[in-house]
Amino acid sequence: MSTATPATPAASSPSPAPVQTLAGWKQPAAALIGLLMRVWTSSLRITVAAGSDAALADPRPTLFVIWHNRLFIGAELSRRHRPGRPLHCLISASKDGAWLAACFEHAGVRTIRGSSSRGGREAAAGLVRVLRSGHDAGITPDGPRGPRYVFKPGALIVARRAGARVMALGVAYESAWRLRSWDRFFLPRPFSRVHLVLREIPPADLAADDAPARIEATLRALNPDE
Repeated sequence: MSTATPATPAASSPSPAPVQTLAGWKQPAAALIGLLMRVWTSSLRITVAAGSDAALADPRPTLFVIWHNRLFIGAELSRRHRPGRPLHCLISASKDGAWLAACFEHAGVRTIRGSSSRGGREAAAGLVRVLRSGHDAGITPDGPRGPRYVFKPGALIVARRAGARVMALGVAYESAWRLRSWDRFFLPRPFSRVHLVLREIPPADLAADDAPARIEATLRALNPDE
């Protein structure tokens, strides 16, 4: 769903990084990749755990928290289970982020550009506005470069300020390739089965001093690896 986490505000923040975009032949190439993603994910057989289906049907704007290596399913989750509530994800302002943003937008996900090191405050504010306007948003708290499965405290900025429902998302791919990236990204095989489970993060956990550890423990429990 996102590939960057907003940074915790500091007394003196660096100036926002320039947002990189695609030009020339790269734009139609990204459109083709986005179309391929749509076809690919539409072939997946998605099942939702008992009890989680009601959470998905709840019309309240929701901030979804998901590990970076499982976000491939994000656009399809929104399309099938949250129609009418566009999903907005945070994507890095970098050159790699430009490709991701273009591909994701063609696949059906709206993007907000920012960086975990620069522009985090502005990106966080953008996600808060999205949630307050009634739409959904997504964050990968271990993105964009890891460490894998470590919750970065900056993700709490959006969760605490937006006042929206926060859902931890568990994704289990029955059959998938694993990339040799820092996060061992999952690419589910076409027509394979995907299992989803959701758990709401209680407001008390969001407000606790050890909130990052609590949410990290929840995500690890919902996403047992290997």
